[in-house]
Amino acid sequence: PIHSTAPGAKHTNKPPCFLLPCSNRPYTMGSLRSSGSGMPVQSVDPEAACALLASEQYGYVDVRMWEDFHKGHVAGARNVPYYLSVTPHGKERNPHFVDQVAVLHSKEDRFLVGCRSGVPSRLATAELVAAGFTNVKNLEGGYLSLLKSASYPDN
Repeated sequence: PIHSTAPGAKHTNKPPCFLLPCSNRPYTMGSLRSSGSGMPVQSVDPEAACALLASEQYGYVDVRMWEDFHKGHVAGARNVPYYLSVTPHGKERNPHFVDQVAVLHSKEDRFLVGCRSGVPSRLATAELVAAGFTNVKNLEGGYLSLLKSASYPDN
């Protein structure tokens, strides 16, 4: 089901890949290694993400700020903001991000990390891998990529 407070939000009982449209910005997945561990960040495309979520073997951590999270999110998603605020002077990173995720998930838990565009979640995933999380995967392209996915329930 959809979790949304947005007026006029579409409600459905379809599997957990409902997301609100975000932007049409192109997304390019580069090679990123987590600092410290030398381990590459694993990313999944939207089709694989839908399959993992539908299997109910993977959780979902949404790293958007809470204001955006409350507009709509994947059913069952847990919100741990990677950034606390965005100002004209830059973004304020959440200094407790890894500790807050550790309250929700053990380092062996399987979960996806997603955001609006795919970039903050990639950075967040790298930080989690560096902290010792072993089964965490970044969602390539963020929510818009899921909406365009052939595996998305409405497609």
